[in-house]
Amino acid sequence: MSITASMVKELRESTGAGMMDAKKALTETDGDMEAAVDWLRTKGLAKAAKKSGRTAAEGLVAVAVDGGKGVAVEVNSETDFVGKNAEFQGMVGSIATAALGVSDLDSLKAAEINGKPVETVITDAIAKIGENMALRRMTTLEGETVVAYVHAAAAEGMGKIGVLVALKGTDNGIGKQIAMHVAAANPASLSEADLDPAVVEKEKKVQIDIARESGKPEEVIEKMIVGRMKKYMAEVTLLNQQFVVNPDLTVAAAAKEAGVEVTGFVRLEVGEGIEKVEEDFAAEVAKVAQG
Repeated sequence: MSITASMVKELRESTGAGMMDAKKALTETDGDMEAAVDWLRTKGLAKAAKKSGRTAAEGLVAVAVDGGKGVAVEVNSETDFVGKNAEFQGMVGSIATAALGVSDLDSLKAAEINGKPVETVITDAIAKIGENMALRRMTTLEGETVVAYVHAAAAEGMGKIGVLVALKGTDNGIGKQIAMHVAAANPASLSEADLDPAVVEKEKKVQIDIARESGKPEEVIEKMIVGRMKKYMAEVTLLNQQFVVNPDLTVAAAAKEAGVEVTGFVRLEVGEGIEKVEEDFAAEVAKVAQG
């Protein structure tokens, strides 16, 4: 497979590796970007395997809570300017409120706001504001207590990152702190039991390959892997992460001290997982100038 400059650039940006190392990794893995990241990690050449899913699309995430149910919705727009538009914000807030009464995205699109289906409300907004929009995601969370938090708020209950946290027990303020932690730390799952086994197995394989590069005996490597996987779990699972408010405690321990138990969480970030084609501005201007 031909390795292009754009592929090398993408790998460099996602791992912090040097240009030649990135090119070699892609060559060794026949252009497989994911495998190339693992190859670089195995060789100790990746500074950090950044999460896939660049935030490229604009818009807002809105959250709403009613009793023991919370919802988070993402409505995308083409530019950040629309996210600051009061009419757009009002529409997104209404959609989040409507989401409290439904169970999935299709039902939400059919739900009515002032006598009109949500899909129609968005279509009307596109015609009025003059920019493409889309209701992309909806997620719900239920629990004894559900707490909502919005990071980089553009208006009440909406912003760039929306978080819901479900608790068992009476919240005394710890819920918001944990929600803020989730916004900052972006855990992959609540606990080890909730992690995708395939993800765990892949990480274990990478760690084994890294350990073998050291040339140590297999029995020593086995012990090393136990420790490294324990560290990995502490980094990616919410309950085992160091609490940002008090790093001396894990999130689970902090919740226990506050008399509650964290039973679930949801985190939505605007544009997560959407790749936006980067425009060559100079080329675009030249093209327009040429007619």
